[in-house]
Amino acid sequence: MSAETYVALTPASLSARLGDLAVLRERVGPPEGWQVREVGDGNLNLVFIVTGAAGQAVVKQALPYVRLVGESWPLPLKRSFFEYNALIRQAARDPGSVPAVWHFDEAQAIVVMEYLTPHVILRHALIEGRRVAGLGERLGEFCARTLFRGSDLSMPAAAKKADLALFAGNVELCDITENLVFSDPYFAAPMNRHTPGLDGIVARLRGDLSLKVAAQHLKMAFTSRGETLLHGDLHTGSIMVTDTETRVIDPEFATYGPMGFDVGMLIANFLMAHFSQPGHESAPGDRAEHQGWLLSVLETLWRSFAAEFGHLWRTERRGILYQASLYEDQGHGLASEQALADLLGRIWTDALGFCGIEMHRRILGLAHNADFERIADEGRRAACEARALAMGRQLMLGACAIRGIDAVTAMARRMDKEDHL
Repeated sequence: MSAETYVALTPASLSARLGDLAVLRERVGPPEGWQVREVGDGNLNLVFIVTGAAGQAVVKQALPYVRLVGESWPLPLKRSFFEYNALIRQAARDPGSVPAVWHFDEAQAIVVMEYLTPHVILRHALIEGRRVAGLGERLGEFCARTLFRGSDLSMPAAAKKADLALFAGNVELCDITENLVFSDPYFAAPMNRHTPGLDGIVARLRGDLSLKVAAQHLKMAFTSRGETLLHGDLHTGSIMVTDTETRVIDPEFATYGPMGFDVGMLIANFLMAHFSQPGHESAPGDRAEHQGWLLSVLETLWRSFAAEFGHLWRTERRGILYQASLYEDQGHGLASEQALADLLGRIWTDALGFCGIEMHRRILGLAHNADFERIADEGRRAACEARALAMGRQLMLGACAIRGIDAVTAMARRMDKEDHL
């Protein structure tokens, strides 16, 4: 395939353009027998499933614009470079957590990777009321391993600084996060939209000066604290599952930032799944058990994260931060444990703030999620979204006073019984 001039793939052109690629011939079979379908339902890219006599593969290609909006919002193709580099780092730091990458074409912005089957998008499974065994444990471990091993706690200082410089080039996707997540929800930005019944609560939130200050403190943390390599867009639409397996996809927003960011995004999306459940009921209360399971996943997720992070602290802390020469080597193990507890406490507080802001932007900004969007009745949808908005505010403003994941799930249960319209 010629790499001189970028051309977007189509189902009709893919076989001819990628048919000489050895890895696809090996993994999928002769191109004459390929069947190609475009399945991308995200905001940015083309995604194709290629099926042949020998197997299947995914071909993902960046478009030179935001697909959700169109050519009026150009976006550089180099985001596929950052996705590729994030995927190979995640695969090394938590083996088996992401699809295997088989080929990367930087000029054509193409990543060829393992096709996950019979996996489905986690968000869709949660909307349908499905459960996934070990979900909280696996996601907690993924966050702990990738965030710890991508930081100065683990990496050689020179390697971490080189990586920091590399991912600093992901400017345009960071700009999307910095604006769509941290600023746009709190004023009448041109691309914002929300359910009509939310007008009152939206006005209150946009008039809440303390909330807007908190949002900008969080934005400053995101832009200035390059603690570790983030997935950058970790939500239930970026996770694929079977009934027993969990894999993470789509890290094209990868950048260096605060450790609590990915964790907070993930917590927010489980909370939104929880608050959306009454809107998907076929009879009053028939999703209550599923809501309880979702909150139990959240509790397990944080505990799994903290436990694995602690394990890595004790066994892999070889970077320039909190060196063993200051603690264990001098017999100061208790001080090391105190430092670990302090750091986990800071990650927790950060995560709650980022959680709150994610709940706001997914309801008030440009990119909404299907948990709420698939609730056809606008009145029911608004009631569910209003609870999530109210909890998001409490998390952003009260993060420093909320002690532990049990307090968060208790708050969710209480707010689920309240009317915030």
